[in-house]
Amino acid sequence: MPLAKKDIVAYFTERFGQPPTLVVRAPGRVNLIGEHTDYNDGFVLPLAIDRAVWIALRPRSDCRVKVYSIDYQEAREFDLANLKHEKAGWIEYLKGVAWCLQDAGMKLQGWEGVLAGDVPLGAGLSSSAALEMATARAFAAVSDIAWDAVAQAKLGQRSENKWIGVNCGIMDQLISSTGLAGHATLIDCRSLELQPAPLPAGVAVVVLDTATRRGLVDSAYNERRSQCEAAAAFFQVKALRDVTMAMFEAKSGQLDATTCCRARHVISEDDRTIHAVEAMRRGDIATLGRLMNESHASLRDDYDVSSDALNVMVEAAQAHKACYGARMTGAGFGGCAVAIVRVDAADDFVAATSSAYQAKTGHKPAVYVCSATDGAALV
Repeated sequence: MPLAKKDIVAYFTERFGQPPTLVVRAPGRVNLIGEHTDYNDGFVLPLAIDRAVWIALRPRSDCRVKVYSIDYQEAREFDLANLKHEKAGWIEYLKGVAWCLQDAGMKLQGWEGVLAGDVPLGAGLSSSAALEMATARAFAAVSDIAWDAVAQAKLGQRSENKWIGVNCGIMDQLISSTGLAGHATLIDCRSLELQPAPLPAGVAVVVLDTATRRGLVDSAYNERRSQCEAAAAFFQVKALRDVTMAMFEAKSGQLDATTCCRARHVISEDDRTIHAVEAMRRGDIATLGRLMNESHASLRDDYDVSSDALNVMVEAAQAHKACYGARMTGAGFGGCAVAIVRVDAADDFVAATSSAYQAKTGHKPAVYVCSATDGAALV
């Protein structure tokens, strides 16, 4: 079962002897379609899930932040007036957010609390963005800062880019801060325009964790970014988002084979994402599922970011009669797949897909039937 408010309140009360003043929650996310398009100024279609990072806290009268992590079973603290990067693990995410907020001119107050989460680590469900947005929400609450979800998402991304050193796009922080219950959100990664897309009735979103974790993902990610930038330069545009399929097909023969494949994925994936939103709005689950299947094939063959485990998981999911579509989700090379299935057959789907995957790989998967939830909030 996902964590609930009562759980984090109990943790705080046990540690401090009284209930917390405030509780914040920020969700992880799963991306239905639109993979490796965000850093190409393209389109993504994530939803905030009912797996989240929770912080129960109370304000302090000084500039210190003291946090106990339930998951790591350790206490850490830092001084807002003297922030230092120390490569100290999970606490660096909190320090990075504090640094960005202060650098943006916000006056922060100290606080103390407990932190817990149930977003699987390293699975591609954005546990780091959830932690950043929960931290931002906590600072806003104790420091009397008006909550601007988009602005805070930008600061969360900046903290991960500049403090943590991960060159991520904006999608993860943005959906964690702005998610809407019952909906996925089409994000234009250039303008940051948000368009809600309702999940069709009778459909469950299932996250399938392969129980394998990504290796060499940073170097592969950076390599693909540079390949996409090279392709955009070839087409003389700002980003691949500006290249239509007709433009690509007219000139693709002049690209080397690898760059051609990378560009074809991004350009076709943007098209699939737009068509997926259109399908959702008319309740066309079959088309949404077909587009997800096509997305996986493109990620596997053209972008080369899938893995044997992900392919086995996706094939097992697609083979089930209740599954409309399935694909890898996240950066790739391990982590999770996502499927949309008939809600009345979700339990059978989970059992059958898990069994088939484990029989072929020897890995015991973790499978979550998810609902779309609201973004970062005081609860």
